[in-house]
Formats: sequence, C-alpha cells, structure tokens
Amino acid sequence: YEPSPGYAHDSIVTLQNDVFFGKLIRNIHHWSANFLIILLVLHSLRVYLTGAYFGARQFNWIIGLTLLLAVLASNFTGYLLPWDQLSYWATTIVTGMLSYVPFVGGWLQGVIRGGQEINSATLVNFYAAHTTVLPVLIIVLMGFHFWRVRKARGVVVPRSPGEKSDETPKFVLTLPNLLLREFSVAMILVAVVMLTSLVFNAPLGEAANAGMSPDPAKAPWYFVGFQELLLHFDPLFAVLIIPLAAAIGLLMIPYIKYDNDSSGVFMVSHEGRRMGLYAAVIALVATPVFIIADEYVLNYSQWIPGVSPVISNGVIPAALLAIALAGFYLILRKKYSATKNEAVQALFILLAAAFLVLTLTGAWFRGSGMALMWPWNV
Repeated sequence: YEPSPGYAHDSIVTLQNDVFFGKLIRNIHHWSANFLIILLVLHSLRVYLTGAYFGARQFNWIIGLTLLLAVLASNFTGYLLPWDQLSYWATTIVTGMLSYVPFVGGWLQGVIRGGQEINSATLVNFYAAHTTVLPVLIIVLMGFHFWRVRKARGVVVPRSPGEKSDETPKFVLTLPNLLLREFSVAMILVAVVMLTSLVFNAPLGEAANAGMSPDPAKAPWYFVGFQELLLHFDPLFAVLIIPLAAAIGLLMIPYIKYDNDSSGVFMVSHEGRRMGLYAAVIALVATPVFIIADEYVLNYSQWIPGVSPVISNGVIPAALLAIALAGFYLILRKKYSATKNEAVQALFILLAAAFLVLTLTGAWFRGSGMALMWPWNV
C-alpha cells in the first residue's frame, strides 16, 4: 500500500485482484474493525447496566470511554486509506463538521487535513495515525484497562434485583479455566468474522474525485448520527454543544452521588427495568416522529422571521429538548418515586435509543439530497 493520492486506490485494487488471498485479508480487516465498534458499544452498555462503575471501577469507566474514542479514531483514519469516492467524501463531511466549532474549528480542521482540503498530506496523516500512533495508544490503554479490572478483583458478576451479592466469590485458576473460556470465545469470533468476510466484500468504489460528489454523501455509519443531527439543529449545536453535553454526561456517570451502590444489579431494580423499557419505547416512537415532523412540518426560521439561525434552529429546539428531558427525569423522581439510580438510568436509555434511531435514519432512510426515503427505493 502506498499512501499517496495517485497510488492509494490502485494499491487496494492490486491487493484485491493480484495478491493471493488479498481480498479475504482486506475483508477480515474491514469487518473486524466494524465489529469491534459494535462489541465495544455493547460492552459499554453491559458495564453501565450492571453498575460496574462504582467504587474502585470509577476511573476505569473513563479509560473505557477513551478506548472507545481511540477505536473510533482508528476506524475513521483507516476509512480514508482506500481513497475511493465513498471514503474521500465521507472524510470530507466529517472533517468539514469541525469548521462549525467556534474560534478553533478552522485551525483544528487544517491540522487534521494537513491543509485546507483533503489531499496527500491528509492521506499521510491518516496513514501514520492508523498504522502507528493509534495502535500503540490502544494497546497501552488496553493494558491499563485490564490491569484496573484485575485490581478491582475481576469483572462485576451480574445478578437479578433482590439477589444478594456473594461476598466471597468463588475463584478459579487462570489455567485452564480462564484460558479455555477465552480460547472458546476467540474461536467463535474468528469463525463469525471469517464467515462474514467470505460472504460480504469490503466496499470499494471508484477512485476519489474531488470534483464530483456522490449523492448522497454520508459520513461513516458510526458518525452518521451526528450528520443526522446537522439536518435538525444549527451546526453549532449539532457539532459542538449537543455532543459536548453528551460527552460530559458520559464522563460524569460514575461520579454522580447516587442513592445506593447498585454494582452488579442488572438495571438497578425491577422498577428500574420497567422504567428503562418505557424510556426506550418513548425514544423509539418520539424520535422518528420528530424527524418526520422536522422534515415536513417544522420550520423555526419561518415561525420566527428575522432571527438568527443559531437562535431559531439552535437555542429554541435545544431548550425545548432540555426541558423535555428535565421533565422526564422529574416525573420519574416525583410521580413514580424513582431513585436517582433508576431515573439516571432511564434518562441514559432514552438518549441512547434516540441516538440509535438517528444513526439508523441517517444510514438507511436518507437518499438523494439527504431527503427521507424508504431503503428499498434506492
């Protein structure tokens, strides 16, 4: 592989067509990277829903989030390397979002791109980060993360609400017990990745053309939820304020003063499970309704003519969203006597489910001109 605009795409074509098992190796690399994001998100949900962030595990939650961010960065930097239309314009969109960040957005965009446009410097920067910097960072963070798990006496064992925790858990030997389990899971994962790689090829389009944008031009699926936000909120809120608020909320999760230590209890309590289910249903219904209404009915700039888009498309809808979330939290706390653990968990599930809908909408239900459409009408 040669990281230069004139040879990058040809390198991938040669790898797939002329190198023995080259296509299979690329497929394995592609699907492993995508599966890794999904597994990390599922692992993070498992950690959260079992309360594995109390006590000695507080800081490990932060390390885990950093690991997730590093893996996302690794996927994103690798996404550009084939230098085809899909990767070129997806990178253009994602890095273009940075320009909406006040004061430092243009500078940050220039640092990542290596200039004003996506060019050879961008490709070299991404190649170096993908093959050298990020792998080292991920390996170091993994070692630190696993060491802290061991320091906290292993992973939290989930239990049902009302079930007493085992104060003296049974320990087993690393050899052969843990090794056998790890090996079995690894073989299953290898089989799944191999089967997927044999059936589905990694995408590769025409060579990148800076003068012809595909329609629609979308971010990678793991960032398309933020691109969907751009269609509903002012860029300042979609790119900076809302993601920043979400990031601060995630970082604060282990340090909130909860009513009790629910470590190990799956979804806090029976009431917590019920509230979590209600929150997911509300998000899965309300989010598509909002998307459709904003697409065909709502137009804040027409309702409030002469007002800056930052106010009409940013402050007002964001304030309404914040009021709705605060109202949801207070109703759970006051009317349904939810503990802080239960109410925070329900709010987390509500937001996670809403973002899932945004991601699915952007990936599957956006067509030409990013207009809403049915996936089978492509």
